[in-house]
Amino acid sequence: MTEKLRLYIVDKEENSRNIIKNYLSETFDNYENEFILEETQSIENLAKDGLELENTILLIDISEDTEKNLEIIKRIKKETKKIFIITLSNKASTEMIIKSLRSGAKEFVSKPIIKTEFQDAIKNVLNEIKNNETESACKIISTFSNKGGIGKTSIAVNLAVELAQMSKEKVALIDLNLQLGDVSTFLDMMPSFAMDYIAKNIENLTEDELLKTLSRYKNTSLYVIADPLNIDKSQEITADEIKNILTTLKKTFSYIVIDIGTNIDSKTITALDMSDLILLIAIVNLPAIRSTQRCMELFNKLGYSKDKIKLVLNRYMENEEIKTTDIEEVVKQKVYWKIPNNYLTMMTAINKGVPVNAVNAEANISINYKEFASKIADYLITQNINKNYN
Repeated sequence: MTEKLRLYIVDKEENSRNIIKNYLSETFDNYENEFILEETQSIENLAKDGLELENTILLIDISEDTEKNLEIIKRIKKETKKIFIITLSNKASTEMIIKSLRSGAKEFVSKPIIKTEFQDAIKNVLNEIKNNETESACKIISTFSNKGGIGKTSIAVNLAVELAQMSKEKVALIDLNLQLGDVSTFLDMMPSFAMDYIAKNIENLTEDELLKTLSRYKNTSLYVIADPLNIDKSQEITADEIKNILTTLKKTFSYIVIDIGTNIDSKTITALDMSDLILLIAIVNLPAIRSTQRCMELFNKLGYSKDKIKLVLNRYMENEEIKTTDIEEVVKQKVYWKIPNNYLTMMTAINKGVPVNAVNAEANISINYKEFASKIADYLITQNINKNYN
């Protein structure tokens, strides 16, 4: 680390602040050489004083006034690029940890503070800073099916919109159906630059230039990369360029949602390999189920774990002749989510070029998508918790 880090301890309990300082001294030979150490009793003091928080590790106790503190953390995180937050609380439930990490914290430490847990959290943050791996927090979610016409694009679009509205963080929506993509049509957008331009120029763009180049959906944090306007240009895009695009976008975005085409080629495999979650889309009829079965066979050959694959049933009706248990038995995968069949709301949304929540926020399908996005976000956070705390 070329620049000395600041470390702010925000905890109203003096004893707790002293314990943290003692653990720091046991972690480092001389922690004063590692950090400029400051301490305060309330995060509001930092917010009121307008202190410069770049290049800072913030240790904050959220045991009391939890919701208020989490909102302040969100604001600080949004306004400050290079800040690394560790939350502490005497309420160490899974729900609390998820809320904390969703607000922007990198680590969570339960109270009373256990030395090894605290030291691990500090070391994890320092390793991230040292290795410049802040992009690893981004999660890539792909929608996939080898069969067209089952609503894969509508799922990608509505999921991306909900993730952006729910998290208030930057979300990228990529149309990887490079020849006949519909993502921009579903959102009534006419992007100035499409995938072919991004593929050739992304390495030369700063973060600000990249955001200006991508098409922003209305007044949201959702940015869209559309398929090439010229079909011939789609042939020029390579798998290596797809990998480069995703690697670069991970440095800026919290979520990347990819609508993957039905063709199986090197570009598709690259996107699937880099995905943290693959939403395998199916509808309840025999041809679609057989196609889904073949997709699962492909994923097995590619060595993907079952946890990476989530089976999603679209246009689902409770009185289907084929039961969910029958599908699970054939596909060898549990159904993760069911999106209800609401033809009127969905077709109105498609024809108007808006997400379903803009047609009718109270419709069953709009509520379903909101809950779907929340479940996926919580699942991805829980996966990180399991990785870091088990």
